[in-house]
Amino acid sequence: MNKKMALSIVGTFVIGIAGGVGLMMNDSAYSSVKVALGGQATQNAIGSVNAQGMVTAQFSNMDLETALMQVQSQRANVLEEQLKGQMETIQARNNEIAKLNEIISKLKASRPAKPEASVTLDADLHKKLTENGIKVPSSNKWSQADVDVALESLRGKIDSLNSSQQMDMLRMQSLTNKRNEAFDLMTNFIKKMADQRSSVIGNMR
Repeated sequence: MNKKMALSIVGTFVIGIAGGVGLMMNDSAYSSVKVALGGQATQNAIGSVNAQGMVTAQFSNMDLETALMQVQSQRANVLEEQLKGQMETIQARNNEIAKLNEIISKLKASRPAKPEASVTLDADLHKKLTENGIKVPSSNKWSQADVDVALESLRGKIDSLNSSQQMDMLRMQSLTNKRNEAFDLMTNFIKKMADQRSSVIGNMR
């Protein structure tokens, strides 16, 4: 074996070890390896990953590069699923805000013109108000004051949902960044593996 080939093989081994250490220092990757080897799931960078929620890899008869590649692939898939779940949560909250705005619009349209007057709300609007925890008059006769109290309560609910929505958006952005980072790392890892193997094969010719 010539000197150039020996240095290439040593370099490949060192890069593989360095990549392994880097991935193991990442909480998500470490969790995946530990679960795959029979340990308990640990806290990753964005939350606790349960063993039942992951596709564990069998590392028997795998070389280091293949094992690390499998771990990184698992991490990317877990982040992708978490991102989908977060997007569904945001969509559901948007739908809830839209429904509350619709109720507010209908309630405003039904508001009595004079303080001493009263109105009877239709059954559908009455039901929606009850479902959202709004206190309704027992006779379903709504005065201006009753309508104003209900409107204030509905606006409070929307404000609360908007605050939660902001946190949801920040979490989704974080998950998006981590998902992109995981896929970029996996792509770079594949390229480096291919380049190293091509170099070794080239040196053996």
